[in-house]
Amino acid sequence: MEVPVQWLMEGPSWVRYRTLVDLLGRGEDDGAVCSSREDAVSDPAVLKLVTDLRNWPGYPLQRHNDARHPLHKLAFLADIGLNNDDPWISGITTSIMEDISQEGVFQITVNIPTRFGGSGEDEHAWMLCDAPLAVYSLARLGLADHPMVKHAMGYLVGLVEDYGWPCAASSRFGENFRGPGRKGDPCPYATLLMLRALTQFPGLSDSPAGREGAFALLDLWKDRKQRRPYLFAMGTHFNRLKAPLIWYDILHVMEVLSQFPCASGDPRLLEMAELLAQKSGEGGVFKAESIWKAWSDWEFGQKRTPSRWITLLTHRILCRIQPGS
Repeated sequence: MEVPVQWLMEGPSWVRYRTLVDLLGRGEDDGAVCSSREDAVSDPAVLKLVTDLRNWPGYPLQRHNDARHPLHKLAFLADIGLNNDDPWISGITTSIMEDISQEGVFQITVNIPTRFGGSGEDEHAWMLCDAPLAVYSLARLGLADHPMVKHAMGYLVGLVEDYGWPCAASSRFGENFRGPGRKGDPCPYATLLMLRALTQFPGLSDSPAGREGAFALLDLWKDRKQRRPYLFAMGTHFNRLKAPLIWYDILHVMEVLSQFPCASGDPRLLEMAELLAQKSGEGGVFKAESIWKAWSDWEFGQKRTPSRWITLLTHRILCRIQPGS
């Protein structure tokens, strides 16, 4: 499948920047890369996200697929290539690292109803379906070697089981806190976020924990008609292309798994890649098949016309799986 490079380069500055670096292999010192990155950092839509994050942690999180929550905006800024040296970013990352649990894990403000094991009030805590995303974002923003980030990552990695990562949370919720699933099952979303975080630490992608997590997700794909641990299914909704990478869906799972050596060449991953490739339109472009209303102002926030960002993500995944393509 031909990559529509020229079409991608006619898109927003942050798409141009990632196209040059991720698909064309240009270095950060390349003139075109520097120019497109400068444009991305000053893009009004990007600056709006940065402004939104300056009052971190923002409002309390009540559900982890809340697409407008600051945590997901932070991860997207990290994904498009911002770093801790960019305007206002260091202030945001400092705020994040000022709120840590007794385990040394970064906290956010949450409000968990009593029927789900929470207090029903605003409180500072962490769960394995949010903390890894904070670690991922901090590391990708350039703080992977910071002692606090390394400590938090080490603690979270240590929670892995031989079936992937379980549902886990701050000790303040008590030992019996768990989502709607069986104790011996992996939490698909927590496992996905942990694997995503591991990609930012050299060597961890091929660690025993990384392999356990990757094989857990691949097994869930293989057994998708029989298994729905913690109510996470791999059916029709899972298979729809959607951005940014917020929830448990095919683009998010493949973006992560395609970076794990143990998944390379695995028939289960190749099957997912074939499904992904079949969604291509004429000229190798891809459309959003589902959208987050909170991101409707972005070019991937509509389903009418092809999305350059989703096209970039998809081709980047397929190129990793098929080196040289």
